[in-house]
Amino acid sequence: MRIDKWLWATRLYKTRTSAAAACQGGKIKRESTTLKASSQIKIGDRVEVPSHDGSHKKDIEVTQLLDKRVSAALAQDAYTDHTSADTLKAAEEKKEQQKQSRAIRKEGDQGRMTKKNRRNWDQTLGGFFE
Repeated sequence: MRIDKWLWATRLYKTRTSAAAACQGGKIKRESTTLKASSQIKIGDRVEVPSHDGSHKKDIEVTQLLDKRVSAALAQDAYTDHTSADTLKAAEEKKEQQKQSRAIRKEGDQGRMTKKNRRNWDQTLGGFFE
């Protein structure tokens, strides 16, 4: 079974094209070897796949070969996730840091003032320009 087709069928990628692009980009690996989209997989293979948000790599073992896209519940039965707890914890911390960074950037200077910011600024000056 082709790896790009299996990644799509198990819902690890939204489209088969995006699964093939990930393979071509060197993101999908088996035993530290980059896989092409046409590479064959079999039951028992362990594959490294990036998470959907790109925060970490999942270590996935193939337990079932699917050639057609199935429901999410059936798709999860087709593989076993062996990603370590340390990796998941580090990814969660990274997400939290990014969330805090976005909040800080949002509060900071955003360039040109909005109407609301301009009104607030005028009020703090106490009608200096009126």
